[in-house]
Amino acid sequence: MGVANRLDLTLRLVQGSDRVSVSELSRRLGISEMTVRRDLDALERQGLVRRIHGGAVATRSREEGAGFAAREPWQTATKDRLGAAVAAMVETGSRVLLDAGTTTVHVAEHLAARAPLTVAVLSIQTAVRLADRPGIELLVVGGRSRPGERSLVGPLALRTLESLVFDCFVMSIGGVHAEHGWSEFSLDDAAVKQAGLAQAAHTIGVADATKLGVRAFSQVAPLGAVDAFVTDTAAEDAGTHPGGPPTLQALREAGVDTRLA
Repeated sequence: MGVANRLDLTLRLVQGSDRVSVSELSRRLGISEMTVRRDLDALERQGLVRRIHGGAVATRSREEGAGFAAREPWQTATKDRLGAAVAAMVETGSRVLLDAGTTTVHVAEHLAARAPLTVAVLSIQTAVRLADRPGIELLVVGGRSRPGERSLVGPLALRTLESLVFDCFVMSIGGVHAEHGWSEFSLDDAAVKQAGLAQAAHTIGVADATKLGVRAFSQVAPLGAVDAFVTDTAAEDAGTHPGGPPTLQALREAGVDTRLA
């Protein structure tokens, strides 16, 4: 796992709890406690966390410290490969719900080639990418825009989703774990994903390899709730992604069509 991505995941786990221990971060991220302490020290130097005995607490909200703009430049080539692979799985003429996230922005860029499509989006960023694209009927799901993330969440978003049905839900995810399934760092994001799963005939999960083996704050669904999952080939490398191989195996055993891009 790259250092920048590991720091981002560590920060989001800290921000998802009032306080979090070194041992819990080690367990959730699949890294040594020594590495966790080193990463917390780095985050403390940036003023993003405060070290306490045996763990850390956040000093800034997630919106202030680790938002979409901070993560967007990371692993862009990988995310573009994932975006192309997911878009190729979407059938022309279908009704698609597209989740928020840095990876789904790349999915949006490639969906234009699958037109005509009706695409409902759960973030302002993906709406911008798809606006005025020929053959794309764009629906922007109402809701509250989360500062920093610009994902659309809250009661209005949930009510809108409950009134629609989709052929396909493209779901990004904060963490996918062999035992704990799909999870998110935000309760609001988790609730929207649960609504998307309920309203879609078919769900494609997408995440880069750093998310495998990670257990985030709020569980979204068990592994088998998703039909297909696309990640990058680094997920097979136990040396750099210890949680990758066991998570891939668990996904396949759960009947999830798992693909590497």
